[in-house]
Amino acid sequence: MAKITVVGSSSMDLVVTSSKRPGAGETVLGDSFKTVPGGKGANQAVACARLGAEVSMIGCVGDDHFGQAILQNFRDNGVSVKHVEPVTGMESGTAHIVLAEGDNSIVVVKAANDCVTPAYIEKTEDVIKQSDMVLVQHEIPEESVAYVSALCAKHGVLLILNPAPARPVPEAVLEQATYITPNEHEASILFGGAPLEESLRRYPNKLLITEGKRGVRYYDGTKEVVIPGYEVEVVDTTGAGDTFNGALAVALAEGKSLADSLKFANRAASLSVTKFGAQGGMPTRSLVEESL
Repeated sequence: MAKITVVGSSSMDLVVTSSKRPGAGETVLGDSFKTVPGGKGANQAVACARLGAEVSMIGCVGDDHFGQAILQNFRDNGVSVKHVEPVTGMESGTAHIVLAEGDNSIVVVKAANDCVTPAYIEKTEDVIKQSDMVLVQHEIPEESVAYVSALCAKHGVLLILNPAPARPVPEAVLEQATYITPNEHEASILFGGAPLEESLRRYPNKLLITEGKRGVRYYDGTKEVVIPGYEVEVVDTTGAGDTFNGALAVALAEGKSLADSLKFANRAASLSVTKFGAQGGMPTRSLVEESL
């Protein structure tokens, strides 16, 4: 069983569905409202666990009702919460999501996730050192991402950097990461608007640019390769990227080739969008394997 550690955010998603996305200054009537656990780190941890990995989560929640619900959701999904700490006097992170017109718009409030500092992560070095794979994202402080990257490099642990939400990343972090998984928009910000073809060639077999239902693009050292996605009936795209990253981590940690791992990850992500909620559609291992 692959041992995967996720260092990242945990939040509660507040989800509104509507037939129309409001413009600036506009009010529209919604169809429904739901509260579901989320956060990029938490989503990726749950995705890994459902696909059969032994998962440890490193993060922070608030000492509020949302925090307790987030912790219980981890336990229900088989994710270790030994290193998820409630922060006294702090609210849990929240994501405010509008589902409309076949896509989502999201505003993230980090709150307790800003407490995932290098000093906090330092206490978990043994967990990181013993991992087959580590996942990190951008909903925790920038210096914490750099610290995780340096720890993984120090101990020779594979690291997937999912640079979302998009922001510039120090060159040292890009070099230390084993894999980098932006979408097209995030890649443009990550590499200062450079042509994607140029960026792909700069990081062969490392930079994996996701392109939604079209699949994933990377450069194998001689040519660009596209691992195609899967056509499905979309219900909710929230969490598809997190499912992809979780599935990729599991497959790579188990020793699958990059191409086979990407195919596995694409299939898991495609299944995830057929149900409501970031975690609601995340598939089990058997479901992905039966669907391939």
